[in-house]
Amino acid sequence: MNSKYKNPLLTVDIIIEINDGIILIERKNPPCGWALPGGFVDYGESLETAAVREAKEETSLDITLLEQFHTYSSPDRDPRHHSVTTVYIAKASGIPKAEDDAKNIDIFKKESLPVSIAFDHAKIINDYFSYKKK
Repeated sequence: MNSKYKNPLLTVDIIIEINDGIILIERKNPPCGWALPGGFVDYGESLETAAVREAKEETSLDITLLEQFHTYSSPDRDPRHHSVTTVYIAKASGIPKAEDDAKNIDIFKKESLPVSIAFDHAKIINDYFSYKKK
């Protein structure tokens, strides 16, 4: 790899609406804490395909993407490296199950969010709840 060109990594995160709440996963790997389901976009994969795949891998749910919400690109949003994420809002039904790199999974409402939220996901979640309020 040519070190002259160093680019941010591309990721997706998914706000999955279910049972009047949203799904968060508790991460198995550092950085620890609760997070939106999501992950890296594979080469040759669209953002939408990556979002559906990552949701399935981490929650065992088949989702329907409703809309592209926002892109977050702050260089310090992930303590491991500079990544840019595009966030989708999706719907799902069924019973979520923690899979892949998710240690636990739960459904949260705005009033019951966990204290320890990884990355910049607390900001994303707050932006989402403000958006839904409008």
